[in-house]
Amino acid sequence: MKQTVHAACPHDCPDACGVLITVEDGRGTRIQGDPAHPVTRGFLCGKVAKYLDRVYSPDRVLYPMRRVVPKGPATAGVETFQRISWDEALDEIVARFKQISAEFGSEAILPYSYGGTLGVLNGASMDRRFFHRLGASQLERAICAAAGEAGLKSVLGIKLSTEPEQFVHSRYIIVWASNILGNNVHLWPFIVEARRKGAKLVVIDPYRTRTAASADWYLPINPGTDAALALSMMHVIINENLHDRDYVERHTVGFEQLRAKVQEYPPERVAKWTGISVDDVTKLAREYATVRPSVIRVNDGVQRSEGGGTAMRAITMLPCITGSWKEVGGGLQYATSGAFGLALDKQTLARPDLMVTALGRPARVVNMVELGNALNQLADPPIKALLVYNSNPAAVCPDQNEVTRGLRRSDLFTVVHEQFFTDTTDYADIVLPATTFFEHKDLQGAYGHYFLQMSDQAIEPLGECRSNVDMFRALAERMGFNEDCFRESVDEMIDVALDTKSPWLEGIDRQRLEAEGHIRLNLDSNRQNSPFLPFAEGNFATASGKAELYSEALRAQGLHPVAEFVPPGESRHSPQAHTFPLELLARKADNFLNSTFSNLPSIQEMEESGLLEISATDAGSRGIAEGDTVRVFNHRGDIHLIARINGAVQSGVVCARLAWAKLSSGGQNINVLTSQKLTDLGNSATFYSVLVEVELFKPAAATN
Repeated sequence: MKQTVHAACPHDCPDACGVLITVEDGRGTRIQGDPAHPVTRGFLCGKVAKYLDRVYSPDRVLYPMRRVVPKGPATAGVETFQRISWDEALDEIVARFKQISAEFGSEAILPYSYGGTLGVLNGASMDRRFFHRLGASQLERAICAAAGEAGLKSVLGIKLSTEPEQFVHSRYIIVWASNILGNNVHLWPFIVEARRKGAKLVVIDPYRTRTAASADWYLPINPGTDAALALSMMHVIINENLHDRDYVERHTVGFEQLRAKVQEYPPERVAKWTGISVDDVTKLAREYATVRPSVIRVNDGVQRSEGGGTAMRAITMLPCITGSWKEVGGGLQYATSGAFGLALDKQTLARPDLMVTALGRPARVVNMVELGNALNQLADPPIKALLVYNSNPAAVCPDQNEVTRGLRRSDLFTVVHEQFFTDTTDYADIVLPATTFFEHKDLQGAYGHYFLQMSDQAIEPLGECRSNVDMFRALAERMGFNEDCFRESVDEMIDVALDTKSPWLEGIDRQRLEAEGHIRLNLDSNRQNSPFLPFAEGNFATASGKAELYSEALRAQGLHPVAEFVPPGESRHSPQAHTFPLELLARKADNFLNSTFSNLPSIQEMEESGLLEISATDAGSRGIAEGDTVRVFNHRGDIHLIARINGAVQSGVVCARLAWAKLSSGGQNINVLTSQKLTDLGNSATFYSVLVEVELFKPAAATN
């Protein structure tokens, strides 16, 4: 029997593609992009196009496993885990959780999850209910997008953005710290069409990405100086009266304070910080303000420095002073997820009220960026149990040496729900087998477009794999949690999420989604399917109802109420640069997704790992040649990589890419060099505010 099933890619990517899965006799045989989806348009990225390799990989975790040797990377020829039943696994987890709660309190248990799936149910529903009811410590999920969200919302009040479909109407497109060809590929055809019509593509990025190499104008910028550039652009725009006075007067507050502040950022001063010439800063500002419609696509690279929240805030001000929000093809795209946050009932899915049953108060909050400190230093109570799902913290967390030191603790009970034996399962006591999106049903939003989708189950779970929803439902039953919400079926939970009376969901229910696959939110009930212009007439979701160019809330946090540039503590402008003079970009790989996909041979063929990209100037002064093994180090750790001298980075900057640590020759990845320091807003990670030194690696001479 052959059938085609509609699903949606749930991985951490803005595109949230509609996919069609061909199933023959119960086995998936083909995956393709949904040609009817207005953004997916019938094609998939290289990694998801090979998704059958992931689903049917011989390396899948298919059964519950218990560790039988000390924690740490596996030793060849030594059995690390033994298969057990689900009943045995659940009984052991529940017994340990109850024992830990009795001895230390339930907050000694910590969940750890992030973007392994962005499905509405398997991303955040039954798991949240379980940990709220348990009274566990709560996780501040801030490792990636929280700084950008805070910066954006400080101006707009909500995460709404220009639709990708509108880019075809743009005539000036700034791509700011966004590698569209690497991790947002479905926006690219709209940009190609716009360029055919005469649009200019400008890319601002410290790394010459594939997107930058394809631009009409590429501006390499020094890491962490984006706020300075945005403020200088506004200096030019305001001083030359290129701003939209009418829009500013009607729809913003704080313009006069902004006008005064940007006087501190003339291009002559900013050029020294950013590495972008005075003429280029001026030209960029003038062209952006006068070639219309103009749009900015800004992504997470901006926010991964110490001043990342302020940088996003400053960039977000640009379309507010030019009034480009009024125009089809104008505005700014960062994230559309605010629309789904307003439409879907995620509070009822998560049930934070259950925490009152367990504790009678809110539980303590642990920032996921600071996992190393939490595992090694936190007290009252200490972390005694960790349940990891939708994440691979041993690979993706900063300050990797501290993280793995904590994970090695013999008194830490660690459970990992996973599809593969990752860096994190190397430290697990119990490993539970998890489904892929082929094997369960879910509801799918997006953060790069406005289409809500149903992702239907295509095949039965392989082996004894269970979805997050099913696993946490089983744990809740074993724990004796009797609330009705723990017995809800997947369909009932989808109905709960859709039952919000939100006008954006009018006429959209589970049955219609099951029939149609994808449906655009009702963003403007008066103009069905017309371009969505969220702020054309103001209507900002701030306290004032206007774009807030001045914020008392920021002043209360000790930050400048407009915006200001402060050089990162680890940058070429800091005293530490005398010891560690190179700025490291700890980049994501183009063909992996964070650490996901990096273990699959068919995907590894698409990506070069284990490289340090360095300029010819910096390599030459250190006696380093192409292909040499180099030691990259700072006070947190060191790693050996292969030198690549390719012109992708400017002098003073080096770059290495994230992958699984266990797949490298030394068993480490670039996060041995990154820090647990948090951003100015949003408490996010500062992966791009890292100083290092590089030297030619000289192996110790062999001794007899």
